[in-house]
Amino acid sequence: MSVQIASMFAVPVGQSRVPDAGPLNRELEALLLAREADPERYRNAHPSLKQQEGVFESNFDLFASPEPCIRRLRAFCWSMLGEAIQQTNGYSPDELRRLEIFSHTWFHVTRQGGFTILHTHPMASWSGVYCVSPGDAVPDKPESGVLRFHNPHGYSNTFMDPGNAHFKPPYHHGSWSFALEAGQLVLFPSWLQHEVLPYYGQSPRITVAFNCWFGTKQAG
Repeated sequence: MSVQIASMFAVPVGQSRVPDAGPLNRELEALLLAREADPERYRNAHPSLKQQEGVFESNFDLFASPEPCIRRLRAFCWSMLGEAIQQTNGYSPDELRRLEIFSHTWFHVTRQGGFTILHTHPMASWSGVYCVSPGDAVPDKPESGVLRFHNPHGYSNTFMDPGNAHFKPPYHHGSWSFALEAGQLVLFPSWLQHEVLPYYGQSPRITVAFNCWFGTKQAG
């Protein structure tokens, strides 16, 4: 006999990448920087989080824009999100097609010193972040601009000894960080706490984010 270990209470986090993302990201970067330069029209006037100096947050209707680059990004994100939902819920293709998606979508332009405080996204089931440009790598600050997720098992490190101090992933006690790369998409449950650490590069760090919730389409 031997002990069997199960990964109970696991958190699904998805990753994907746009193939050959360079041309798409160049179009997105030009468009989003132009919108950053027009804050009266495009800045979020009612942010849910305190906005930090160095961070531009747009209003929440980005994927309603008609530009071809936005439409291509939306198609990619919704396709990958559909795959994640199908894998984690066990839906058949027909069941998946009956789902109706609702969303808020926006972009961030983060400049030197900007960061996003620890938060969740209430009233949504899935969230995502797509990296248009990660900005500059800063060799002496390896955590510059990383997207960090916090372990939801709040009591897991209440008592530490040699029996649990060195748990390997996915059982470890600490946080999980992504140094995003251009073209990378990260999908995660909206309740999962996350933040963006201070960014120290010179070039802008540009990301697109979304929150999604779902209904079921009526037959006929």
